[in-house]
Amino acid sequence: MQNRPFKIRHTKQASIAILLTGIAMLFFSCANKIEKIKEFAAAEKLPGMEAEHFEMLYSDSAVVRFKLIAPKLIRYDQEKEPFMEFPEGIEIEKYDSQMKVVSRITANYARYLDKEDKWLAKNNVVAINEQGDSLKTEELIWEEKKGKIYTDQFVKIIRQDQVINGIGMESDQDLSNWEIKKPTGTLYLDVTE
Repeated sequence: MQNRPFKIRHTKQASIAILLTGIAMLFFSCANKIEKIKEFAAAEKLPGMEAEHFEMLYSDSAVVRFKLIAPKLIRYDQEKEPFMEFPEGIEIEKYDSQMKVVSRITANYARYLDKEDKWLAKNNVVAINEQGDSLKTEELIWEEKKGKIYTDQFVKIIRQDQVINGIGMESDQDLSNWEIKKPTGTLYLDVTE
């Protein structure tokens, strides 16, 4: 009979320990979830603007420089580094001073970094210059202030008389003066009729 009170007390202590452990786990579990909810709902993580069927003309000194068309635009302006995201793709036409298209870029995804004045185009990127030469790659970066376009990814440049493959490329923003960093092959085409 003397063992029984010890056993009951031991069982009560074990029950209290289990209960306290459960409460602590519940408390810390909720705290993590609450922190995650706060983090998710933080103002800087939410878009400041969303637009569908977006079209914009960009001008400088009363001269139209380029036209941008996108099925969807999401603008994050509360971030440390504000940016615009184009998750469903983008088309950009660059104009000369006479409003003639000098280059065109399309991509399945794009992002514009406001402070850096830099575009990042990804996934099925195609750029075409005034001469009809086309560039195909999976990633292309356009730095407006520097007036250059570049990538370190695989590129294919298709011209009227040749197809050039390589890794990495740099060009002016009109795609008229380009250089492939590591050419891997050139295929010459017979264009005589």
